[in-house]
Formats: sequence, C-alpha cells, structure tokens
Amino acid sequence: MNPVLHPVSDPARWSRYVAVGDSMTEGLWDPDPQDPERVRGWADQLAGSLSARRVDAGLTALEYANLAIRGRLLERIVDEQLPVALEAEPDLISLVGGGNDLLRPGSDPDRMAGVLEDAVHRVRRAGVDVLLATGTDTRQAGVLRAIRGRVAVYNAHIWSIARRHDAYVVDVWGLRAIQDWRMWAQDRIHLTTEGHQRVAQAALVALGLTPDDEAWADPLARLAPVPSGQRFRSDAEWFVRDVYPWATRRLWGRSSGDTRVPKRPQVEPLAPSATAATPSDATGPTAGAAGTGGPGSAERVTPQ
Repeated sequence: MNPVLHPVSDPARWSRYVAVGDSMTEGLWDPDPQDPERVRGWADQLAGSLSARRVDAGLTALEYANLAIRGRLLERIVDEQLPVALEAEPDLISLVGGGNDLLRPGSDPDRMAGVLEDAVHRVRRAGVDVLLATGTDTRQAGVLRAIRGRVAVYNAHIWSIARRHDAYVVDVWGLRAIQDWRMWAQDRIHLTTEGHQRVAQAALVALGLTPDDEAWADPLARLAPVPSGQRFRSDAEWFVRDVYPWATRRLWGRSSGDTRVPKRPQVEPLAPSATAATPSDATGPTAGAAGTGGPGSAERVTPQ
C-alpha cells in the first residue's frame, strides 16, 4: 500500500504488532535508554508511536512482540520467527530480512525473493497486514558498493511483491537522509539511534500515517571533507575491528546471533513512552568516525 495511492490509515487500525527479522529489526546499534543492556531500534520506536496514537484515541495500548535476532538469514527468519509471529494472531507483521544474505558472495536475490513472496503470501492469507522494507543504497559505502546491484534487484522484487499482495513498504533505499556517516555505527553496517529514528518515521509514512517529526527526511548539516589520510587509518581500524571478526565467523559457520534469543518474545501491551525516540537520543556514542562510518561521507549529506 502506498500512501500516495491509498487514504491515510487510521492510527488505531492495528492493535497487535509483531516484528520479525535480523539485526536491523532487533535494533543494532540503538541503545535502549531504559536498559543499557538492550537495544531498541526502528521497530520498537514504530511500536511506541503506534501505541501512543491508540492511547490518544482512547483505546488500549498496542500489544507488541519483537522476535528479530541479529545475524539471521532470510530463510531462518521465515522458518523460525514467522510461524511464532502468526501464532500470536497479530493484525500487523513487519518482515524485514535479507541483508545478511546479500553480504555473502554468491547470494541470489531472485531466489531470496521467492522465499520472501511465499512468506508474504502466508501472512496475507491469514488476514494480517505486512510491512516490508527495502535495503539501503550502498552506492557510497566503500567496499559495500560491490553488493549494490544485488540489493537493487532484491528491492525491485520487494516492490513487486508488495504490489501483488497489497503490502506496505518502507523505502529505506530512497531515504537519502541516512546516506550520511553520522547515521551509522562504527561497524558501518548498523544504524545509530538517529538512523533508526529516521527509519521509524519512514515506516509511519509507509503505513499511511503522518510522521511524528516533520523533518524526518531532512539531511544533516554539511560538514567539511575528511582528509584522505584520516580516512585510510579509519578504514584500517574498521577492517581489524569489524571485518576480520565477521569473516572469521563466516569461515567457521558461526553467527553473532547463534546463542541469542528474541529480546521481546511475548506479545504484551506496550507503554506509549516505552520505546519512543526523542531528538536528544540521536547520534549517540556508537556513531562512526568522521567520514567513514556508513554509506556516505560528510561530503554527501545534501541530496542532489
């Protein structure tokens, strides 16, 4: 469903929401201000906003669960998390995955799309609304630019799947505001608090709702270019700190989420303020080093 083509949705339309996916939906790296041992993320922020709107309308708080686990491949998300989500009988499921697959050499976005479409069909057949999300544009993401073509093909499938099955889509690829290193953590793969906040606002818009922040899509102020020497040193530090451990885990067939369980496994009422993000949360200490933390540098903040 596209808010340009469909009427604005009723904020009280959804009473029970379950999020499934990988590290992005789990919330890496958006520290939960109420519990430093946990992460929050865009799905939690979205749930907090939906709950607040229900309460403002005189209804009960949103019931919410988040089953996402970092490192999960798409098929494991569909096989393990989706059945649990459907058993909870929600009226909204967000199904966001595939990023870990696309990072792997030889990944096939066409085959992945088949897995995703089967999953969306199952959810829609159960009468549940589905929220999907495109992958991020890696055009200016250094070595990650190599997977841009696969991400683009997968994104094209996502839009087509959404059209065929009447699903909602968060246009992360088109969210130019996150093409800025300050939206990304030091690992250059996961978003900071402000990055997650922007995606949560994009999700509200995708659902046909008005955003909480009118400036949700505005880019950050432009900064001066980063000297090449500083960028090279930062790239070297990133390789040792993040790339080498990731590659080692892949070599041994391990994942960062192998021993983890969902952070919010049960569908429970969500206090409206429990997961809400505020501007003061933005761009926390996990933000990447200048000009090197994510898919863009300070030179590329303003959309062209």
